[in-house]
Amino acid sequence: MLEAGTSLHLAGSGRLILRAKEDLKPGTILYDDKGRKVAKTIEIIGPVKSPYISATPLTDRVKRTFGHKVYTLNGGSKIVEARK
Repeated sequence: MLEAGTSLHLAGSGRLILRAKEDLKPGTILYDDKGRKVAKTIEIIGPVKSPYISATPLTDRVKRTFGHKVYTLNGGSKIVEARK
């Protein structure tokens, strides 16, 4: 597993916000340190040099991930198209 970023908080919209270590393709599944699915990437937001990930939680225990690292299995599929 490769590190994708750090879980920060749950937004009012219900999405999980993470500090990204690298750009990920929307639809990428994020896992906790034990290999359990935590969230699915929806979009990358913020400045290009220090992006954030907005993701849909895939578990009801998402608050346990706050402040912890999340990982990808595929090594962080890079975004091909330019971000706006």
